[in-house]
Amino acid sequence: MIRFWSLESDPAGQGRLSGAKPVAVLDIGSNSVRLVVYERLARALTVLYNEKSSSTLGRGVAATGRLAETSMASALKAIRRFALVCRLTEVGDIYAIATSATREAENGPEFARAVEDIIGVPVRVLSGSEEAHYAALGLVSGMPEFVGVVGDLGGGSLELAMVDGGQDTGGETHELGVIRLQDDTQMTATKASGIIRERLKSSKLLEPGRYKSFAAIGGTWRALAKLHQARCNYPLHMVQDYVVSTADILPLCEALIEGNGDKKLVKGIETVSGSRKDLLPYGAAVLAEVLRAGDFDEVVFSAQGVREGYLYDRLPDSEKEIDPLLQAAAEISMLRSRAPEFSGDLIDGSGALFNLIGAQESTDEERLRKAACYISDIGWRAHPDYRGEQSIQMVAFSDIVGISHAGRAFLAQTLAFRYMGFKQKSTNAKLLELSGKDLGPRARLIAAYFRVAYPLAAAMPGILPRTRFSVDGKTLELHLPADLAFLDGDRMRGRQRQLATEAGFKDGTIRVD
Repeated sequence: MIRFWSLESDPAGQGRLSGAKPVAVLDIGSNSVRLVVYERLARALTVLYNEKSSSTLGRGVAATGRLAETSMASALKAIRRFALVCRLTEVGDIYAIATSATREAENGPEFARAVEDIIGVPVRVLSGSEEAHYAALGLVSGMPEFVGVVGDLGGGSLELAMVDGGQDTGGETHELGVIRLQDDTQMTATKASGIIRERLKSSKLLEPGRYKSFAAIGGTWRALAKLHQARCNYPLHMVQDYVVSTADILPLCEALIEGNGDKKLVKGIETVSGSRKDLLPYGAAVLAEVLRAGDFDEVVFSAQGVREGYLYDRLPDSEKEIDPLLQAAAEISMLRSRAPEFSGDLIDGSGALFNLIGAQESTDEERLRKAACYISDIGWRAHPDYRGEQSIQMVAFSDIVGISHAGRAFLAQTLAFRYMGFKQKSTNAKLLELSGKDLGPRARLIAAYFRVAYPLAAAMPGILPRTRFSVDGKTLELHLPADLAFLDGDRMRGRQRQLATEAGFKDGTIRVD
């Protein structure tokens, strides 16, 4: 079971975990300077505040060897604001990290000292291998089961690492950042592919056919994923764990390279932010050449990278083993459920039912069932007519990690059935279909169990453990203790028959022991 935090009054604000001390990462990159404040240092990170400034520190560094005065001034102005944000949000620990532009520039140390004077903590300038290492850990923190090569594309460099079994090896850095490529090609994207191929020849990780999956990290690649979603009308606008086949993404990459961001040549380009639009053709060129060099079958996009990896590395080993999905779901339950402890009754009760009826679960299906139990009461404050739709959006569009898009759709679908029943069609039907043919029926079964459990116990702990199920031929029976015989009524019998049907039985009854 996930340990629950106390929900006592907290001056930090309603809806936040009591006693949680915010932690912040100041990420000084080659394209942008970003501050992210997290609610606390944990396996499942929750963003409290996120802001960036596009200072383009990496512009011209390859040619001059120095950070431009205007870029430094822009970055330092933003960092002064970020220091204020850290004070206002009462941040405990601040971690300041800098990447390729600062480490390569002659005046990088001078700039780092100026940052330290403002933010009040040392700036750690990461080496290329360290940057690759933390990017890989960031990927692991959000996708623990990933196996393959991970790449983090920034403004000044591309870092590559191999990930298998939650561990990373073979960190590499390549001079292939999008701002660097703009400078090296004189802002001509069609010249980039040849440069990229030549610089990737030194890679020892891009062994053709060795791995199926390539994980893409970085703002420019996130923009590419969002563009792909817009072009294909994908129903879930979520970059984290968005998977696209190589055959599907390469044509878009080529269109971006040839079109050089021209909205007349690239459908949907208007959906890309102005700060990313000019960089996108270069990010597309890098992705295309990496996918070809490694002969990958697919690319999976990650919203978590160096910042999250840096914090993940600071967790005790025992906390690294925690399932981020279940921790996040337990916290959501604590913040939104009427009685968070009731989720424990649901987990035990649904598990016992599955064992009884022989419903086999994979490891991932089991954790999804537990997550569904944790979040099953998050819609209770909404108007009854809208609890289903609101819950769908709260789950599908949340920043939880450790879950695929099919898993998100499964959780949302389970809550839709739990609140709306099995006849009403959701306005988010296309999104819910992402659960697939295997998880869809499982969502119905778990929701049918919820629809029995909630009226039985009024969402309060202690009642469900006193009940049990049994099988009599083709009938699923719900047993009540004698002192709870009054719970047997027409509504409950209807719900029990519904559960029996979803569980594959001909009938369902209630018996008093």
